[in-house]
Amino acid sequence: MRNKTGIITLTAIISLLCLYFLSFTFVSRNVQQDATQFATDSKGKVDFTKRQDYMDSLWKEPVYNLGFTKFTFEEVKAKEINLGLDLQGGMQLTMEVSPVDILKAMSGNSTDPKFLAAIKRANELQKNSTDKYTNLFAKAYEEVEPNGRLSRIFSTAANKSKISYESSNSEVMKVIESEVEDAIDRSFEILRTRVDKFGVSNPNIQRLPGTERIQIELPGVDNPERVRKLLSGVAKLEFAEVWELQELSPYLQQLDDYLVRTEKPATASATRDKDAAALLTDSTTASTTIRADTTQADSLKSEITNLEQQLAGKTAGKDSTKADSLTNLQNQNQGLSKYFLPMMGGLSAKVSDTARINNILNRDEVRTFFPYNVRFLWEVKAIEGTATTSEEYIVLHAVKKTRDGKAALEGDVIADARQDFSQTGQAEVNMQMNALGAKKWKNLTANNVGKRIAIILDDNVYSAPNVQNEIPNGSSVITGNFTVEEAKDLANILKAGKLAAPTRIVEEAVVGPSLGQEAITQGLVSTLAGLGMVVLFMILYYGSGGVVANVALLFNIFFIIGVLAQFNAVLTLPGIAGIVLTMGMAVDANVLIFERIKEELKAGRTLMKAIEVGYDKAYSSILDSNATTFITGVILYAFGSGGVKGFAVTLMIGIICSLFTAVFITRLIMEWVAKRKDAKDITLTTFASKNLFQHINFDFVGNRKKAYIFSGAFIAAGLVLMAFMGLNMGVDFKGGRMFVVQFDKAVAAADVRSALMDDFQNTGIEVKTYNGDSQLKITTSYLIDEESDEADEKVKQALLQGLKTYNIQQDDIVSSAKVGATMADDIQDSSRTSVLLSLVAIFFYILIRFRQWQYSLGAVVALTHDVLFVMSAFAIARIFGINFEVDQVFIAAMLTVVGYSINDTVVVFDRIREFATLATTKEELPSILNRAINQTLSRTIMTSMVTLLVVVVLLIFGGEVLRGFSFALTIGIVFGTYSSIFIASPIVLDLSKKKVTPVTGKTQTAAARA
Repeated sequence: MRNKTGIITLTAIISLLCLYFLSFTFVSRNVQQDATQFATDSKGKVDFTKRQDYMDSLWKEPVYNLGFTKFTFEEVKAKEINLGLDLQGGMQLTMEVSPVDILKAMSGNSTDPKFLAAIKRANELQKNSTDKYTNLFAKAYEEVEPNGRLSRIFSTAANKSKISYESSNSEVMKVIESEVEDAIDRSFEILRTRVDKFGVSNPNIQRLPGTERIQIELPGVDNPERVRKLLSGVAKLEFAEVWELQELSPYLQQLDDYLVRTEKPATASATRDKDAAALLTDSTTASTTIRADTTQADSLKSEITNLEQQLAGKTAGKDSTKADSLTNLQNQNQGLSKYFLPMMGGLSAKVSDTARINNILNRDEVRTFFPYNVRFLWEVKAIEGTATTSEEYIVLHAVKKTRDGKAALEGDVIADARQDFSQTGQAEVNMQMNALGAKKWKNLTANNVGKRIAIILDDNVYSAPNVQNEIPNGSSVITGNFTVEEAKDLANILKAGKLAAPTRIVEEAVVGPSLGQEAITQGLVSTLAGLGMVVLFMILYYGSGGVVANVALLFNIFFIIGVLAQFNAVLTLPGIAGIVLTMGMAVDANVLIFERIKEELKAGRTLMKAIEVGYDKAYSSILDSNATTFITGVILYAFGSGGVKGFAVTLMIGIICSLFTAVFITRLIMEWVAKRKDAKDITLTTFASKNLFQHINFDFVGNRKKAYIFSGAFIAAGLVLMAFMGLNMGVDFKGGRMFVVQFDKAVAAADVRSALMDDFQNTGIEVKTYNGDSQLKITTSYLIDEESDEADEKVKQALLQGLKTYNIQQDDIVSSAKVGATMADDIQDSSRTSVLLSLVAIFFYILIRFRQWQYSLGAVVALTHDVLFVMSAFAIARIFGINFEVDQVFIAAMLTVVGYSINDTVVVFDRIREFATLATTKEELPSILNRAINQTLSRTIMTSMVTLLVVVVLLIFGGEVLRGFSFALTIGIVFGTYSSIFIASPIVLDLSKKKVTPVTGKTQTAAARA
């Protein structure tokens, strides 16, 4: 083996990197464990608020010292392996921005009957289409009014700069599409800001490409109702006058005097610890027509830093009077002022103090100290401190409200807003108001020259610029210390008031922490059991060679977890299943190699030469089989979501790692052992495997018609059952709502179903046990076409009412999910697309590798056979009362079967190609096929056997979530192996009507040779 030093060096580097990145996960888990212990009372009950407070107190503190650098808890959390919702609990939502409301708003809420009819028709088309709504609307309008002009509907005052009465329908649709995309982007920004307010660790929000949907994951949230309310509400944009600090000071002083009398005075040391911190200026403070003076901010930062150093005694003797003055001021401040530091005419406080400040300001007696029109709002963005403190600070603004409680101006007057650049190249935001807004804006700016006006979204201040002069035409420019991205975001936020773009939840999943802990336990048990089975099997079958394979397997698992940590990946229960499955697939390569080495030893080669030749000959089969599985992993990742993506990521990483460990690490070990004096002790057989698969010469090709009949009959029976009974479609595919309910004791599923019938108005209900008789999974189609929050609550209340006799409360619902009807259709379409795309991709890969379409088509026919066989098995299982759900995880299993089944087929095809290339005598194709299948039978059976072991472990220990997944894989692996032997190669023969023999070049018909 060449480049041994390089391989050893690379292995060492990868191992060190994996250790480095995994160390952050260990540190984070230790901190969280300490937090749990801190928050656990004498009765063993955990106070989660206290636990979170403990972790918040360490957020900016160093918790990991590597010698050359220190990492805060925040930095450690950012580098750890994240647990998915199914492992730690939480909530996942898919929200859809309503393009219907955008169209209506752009039309000025037109009552044109043709327009409304087109909207209605587009809604009908959407139910059975995955096309964009704008395209469906254009098609619907053409149906309703073939010669109609969209410009007469959309050439309103708000759109006059973009749409004229003469605009063609295609031009109007381009503007509409642009506005819809902008509205989705604005909704995304608003939702992202709202998500940040939940305070959960590692939230994830992303746009789903090609749709009007936004997917949000919130690990650890324990109040789904609050999440739904905050995320579904329409954004509220306001412009308000700001109370200057000097105006507010008398009221604050009165409040402080009151609080000092009623609170215990703070010690000087505690006060100094809270207040001696320097602050940066608000990066969004702006003006020009409205302009910010950043030099003032720099001056303030320098001044406060200097005072901070004096307080710490670092500049003793330099302006000590000023330092003493500040110290005295801090020691005097008790009440509310002790939390604040003045900044740029406003007040700032530590982020960790905001809860205490809110509690004070929200007291009824405290509100009486301020005028009726004072409203306290925090800035949306926290501010970092100086180098001497790791604290984050946030600015509190006091804004003015009118007598009716509203702001001076609201966001519905914004006609347009866009990011631009000033003459000096600085990013800025241009905004334009409508006629009514321009008039109000003129009066508002005229009355506040030299003062600030706050821009508020969802009760957070985004900017509070100074007004330089009156703005008469509603056109304003906001500049400041913006990055281009910040300016774009602010423009999107300002524009949010232009169009009503409400969102609705079309898919939802809630997982309780108890169910998450159960999933972790199941994952660990299945992983350890799978590892134990593989290790034991390899030693029993291959002896000392199995030990080498097991060493490589441990490296493989270590590398997979290390790479997951390096990419900050999310580990889900299907992801753990991917690791377990990779264990079986990782040793597949070793099986191929060891069987090759055994063949070379039988041929009389020395051990060293047999190892060299065995690895070289097995390489192409290993590469091809792993490449095809990797292709299915890529497709799974592209079309899957949630846990399916986690499975795909783990599978792809596992394939790459197993290639490296099997091809390079095991070879290094084998060659090192072979050079030793006791090399004769290396064994690749044991008493259990010594005589297996010896002298097999079965006529597989000759018996192919029997296999065709058996497969055809089985699949036909399954298809008939599917036609009459259907498959047990999960919520993913049929839509509806699902609840997992924990009962006090074992209950009968049939009794629960009967109890719920009336409350669910006799709609479709399915009840089955879920991880034990005391836990039931309840699925219903009640109100399936209604996706509003009100409908969700109505279904939940109907569930609780129906289970009232069982004393079920809301806390007993440990998990729930919702999939809207249109979302279910889209999931079905994407699932079908992913399976078909996998078959097409594999067809072309085999075509490129083997250069003959017969091989490609034979492989695809065999894979299609496997897919239909698994689906038929699910249908037939229902006759025996075994009802596995068909959902996205099932599709992941199907694609895995496709990727795995092709492995065995490729091994046989590789041997056929080898025989055809190296043939020294005239040999007909049927004989070549039979010889190839017989000689690779040990590889085919053993690779499947090892993987089947871990899949059966998943079936037993993987829990209810993976039960259908494991069953599909079990059937797929068994009959995928069968199809590689009895279907794929014989199909190649049947497709090859004529074949040129390798030696003579003469042509013979397949029928004559068969």
